[in-house]
Amino acid sequence: MAKFETLVEIFNESTKRFPQCALFGEKHGTEWKWMTYGAFKEKVDNCRGGLAGLGVKVGDRVAVISNNRSEWAICAYACYTLGAAYVPMYESQHTDEWAYILNDCGAEVVFVANDKIAKKLEGVRGEIASLRHVVNFQGGETDNGALAALLRRGAETPAPQHKPEKGELAGLIYTSGTTGNPKGVRLSHGNLANNVSAMHDVLPLADSDRSLSFLPWAHSFGQTVELHGLFSMGASLGIAESVEKLLANMQEIQPTVLFAVPRVFNKLYAGLNAKMEAMPPLRKKLITLGLKVAAARRALRDGGQSSLLNELEYKALDKIVLSKVRATFFGARLKFAFSGGAAVSREVAEFIDNLGVTVYEGYGLTETSPIATANSPMGRKMGSVGKAIPGTRVVIDTAVTGDPVNGEIIVYGHNVMQGYYNLPDENTKVFTPDGGFRTGDMGHLDGEGFLIITGRIKEQYKLENGKYVVPVPIEEAIKLSKWVSNVLVHGANKPFNVALVVPNLELLKTWATERSISTENLAAMLANPDVKALYRDEIAGHTQDVKGYEKIRDFALISEDFTVENEMMTPKMSLKRRNIVARYDSTLNHLYTASAGDKD
Repeated sequence: MAKFETLVEIFNESTKRFPQCALFGEKHGTEWKWMTYGAFKEKVDNCRGGLAGLGVKVGDRVAVISNNRSEWAICAYACYTLGAAYVPMYESQHTDEWAYILNDCGAEVVFVANDKIAKKLEGVRGEIASLRHVVNFQGGETDNGALAALLRRGAETPAPQHKPEKGELAGLIYTSGTTGNPKGVRLSHGNLANNVSAMHDVLPLADSDRSLSFLPWAHSFGQTVELHGLFSMGASLGIAESVEKLLANMQEIQPTVLFAVPRVFNKLYAGLNAKMEAMPPLRKKLITLGLKVAAARRALRDGGQSSLLNELEYKALDKIVLSKVRATFFGARLKFAFSGGAAVSREVAEFIDNLGVTVYEGYGLTETSPIATANSPMGRKMGSVGKAIPGTRVVIDTAVTGDPVNGEIIVYGHNVMQGYYNLPDENTKVFTPDGGFRTGDMGHLDGEGFLIITGRIKEQYKLENGKYVVPVPIEEAIKLSKWVSNVLVHGANKPFNVALVVPNLELLKTWATERSISTENLAAMLANPDVKALYRDEIAGHTQDVKGYEKIRDFALISEDFTVENEMMTPKMSLKRRNIVARYDSTLNHLYTASAGDKD
């Protein structure tokens, strides 16, 4: 039986059990200030009263445009306890996307992070028929449109708590698709609360744990696993200033757990390797030895064995070097790293694991609330995304792919969404007749029930020779190079694969200067034969394990990174392939023309 049936149950139990414990930490100037569970409850109750005063009732939609902050969570739980559905959006989204989502969900109230967003929203407010109130997180108790004033009014006119059924809508999370308008995923209280309950069964977390929160709560991974999950356990969340300040913030709050996506783990991996290269030879040698001994220890443990000599070697090297590396980069208390959102490179996962931070990789989508499978202390296998969590089931449909092993992953269970909002045709496409959700991802189950992801069906393409290519694993392998910031692999209906590579310009400029290569003209530097040779070797070195027909035949170095702002990435950091290919169509075509003479 699930521990929790609704998010309101989680709210009531956690605020009752842990009133004096720290919940949210935020940095103000140079100081971290922490809000307790008790203070959080008071603010949620006041916000509920304030929303009721605005006329919000059971079944209404309330939206938010904000990055992670305590106010985000206060307003979320005020909605849950009032019976309204919470609809989060990203600060980085374009104004027209905010307008589309607000219109689509019919939001009557929207919370905004600051004056800048409020001003942008004002420009499209006339297009949003349902919207009655914009509430700004900035401002004081005497400012009519400010959250502080709403909380004051709510304290004066409290509203009773709504007790939702598990099937009631808790929120709409709009997926930032790579094409077309976002789709609203309908997640019930039962979807989210049961997913949190499964976390209690499989993840080794407790009220003593602390995370450094930077994954957006507007996305299901950050919201369910980190916000709701840790809140349900009495743990604490330090809200990171930014991804760029991640390492500095880790030193300041000393987290025990890190929730991240592969892109972040890749950056940590590249940074650690770069630091190691600059270390004195003896220290570097000791760390390399420590990592080797740790890898052997993990292999023995995964095989159900142990070695006294190996354990002694590991303890000695961990004390001498590995613990110091962990403390320098992650803080002295970090024990666990949870990866989701996409498949993390096995090389990266093993590296972090060997440093002494146990890596647990899981899998899911917004439509599965999100966790569908997870590695855990009860069963962990590197290279996999674990086994189905309690109350769920995974089936592989090979008929879709025509591959006898790898097929489409179908998920069944309490985590499967109620459907897309106002999109019956889309629901027909993704639901099986017996209620399973077609994920669009490819993979297979091994003999022990561990799920191995091999790619995304929509991203798979066919070369001229009829061979299928899944680009993401190739891109992730290339991005492990410290010289590469981003990459797109392309080859649909072409004779071979080519790539657009965004260099690590800061590192490259230093390298070029040391070799008397001018960095004044960026285009000229990227076209320099020595620079091209450097990247050709890096690409070849990081794609040694890919099949011959998958290898990169040619590439172009481009100075513009793929970002949300230039519409070449989604807010969850997935490439908008169609946009990138359209932007660089002539560059890609030139690669094929220039390489035509090398065609097999």
